[in-house]
Amino acid sequence: MSSKAQHSQGLLLFKLHNQQQFALGTLKVRELVPYKPITPMVQSQPGVIGAMPIRGQTIPIIDMAQTIGIGPIPEEKLARSYIIVTDCQRKVVGFLVSNIVKIIETNWRSIKSPAETLGANVFITGTVEVEQQLVQLMDVELLLDRVYPTQQSAVKVSVTDVEREQLRLMKILVVDDSRTARKQLTDVLSYLNVPFEVTDDGNHALDIMSRAAENGEPIDILVSDIEMPGLDGYELTFEVRSAPQLADAYIILHTSLSSEISVSQARQVGANEALTKFDAKELVSSMLSGAKQVLAKKGL
Repeated sequence: MSSKAQHSQGLLLFKLHNQQQFALGTLKVRELVPYKPITPMVQSQPGVIGAMPIRGQTIPIIDMAQTIGIGPIPEEKLARSYIIVTDCQRKVVGFLVSNIVKIIETNWRSIKSPAETLGANVFITGTVEVEQQLVQLMDVELLLDRVYPTQQSAVKVSVTDVEREQLRLMKILVVDDSRTARKQLTDVLSYLNVPFEVTDDGNHALDIMSRAAENGEPIDILVSDIEMPGLDGYELTFEVRSAPQLADAYIILHTSLSSEISVSQARQVGANEALTKFDAKELVSSMLSGAKQVLAKKGL
């Protein structure tokens, strides 16, 4: 088995009308479509400018610049703009952007977490330097949550008293670079009154797991995103499985990617399960499977 994070990561570079350069992982991108007239939608969500049929499917079109607060693309620039069709978090949508720059190859070790000084109200999960220019990775999960907010009821999952106690016996670690995804995950556990630890960084997650193991309380269940700056979910899984003191953890890779490729790679590096964000019932069901497996190994 070889480390998956050493494999190249494709990034689609694009610009908004303020000429700021952003990127999306190519695994999230279905296709690129030159702008054409968009049919307005009645009572649509803020940022949704209409809908468009693409390959037999009518999808909502979101003005990315308007959603992040820099105003809609000026009408005179529409003819030269593009629509990035994405498949993310079980939603197929099109993001209207000013222009496409190119696709590059990098890896998650080259991508840095955003500076803390940027504050909480930023729509990026990381930065990478390309040809001496700083490119920001767009937080698609946050974008989608702004347009389609997660309902509080979506995190409410019913479990039996026995199942809750099984989860409460677990040492659970959640890691995700998107604050929207972290909130979704931790809201589920908080609703169930199940304790957990959380971090936004794969390297930090590995440190937490190592310290916990040294203290005789190893992490039992790891729930991790796949696409993260520094140490991605694939390599985090690989590192955990390669360390005897950590290897018994039940690993759930929880990803916005809807790709079968991501599921296949998750299994190759040793993850127990790979889930597409966000379905609270699926997540809790997987964590219960992990708890039962951990308890069986401990003879409980």
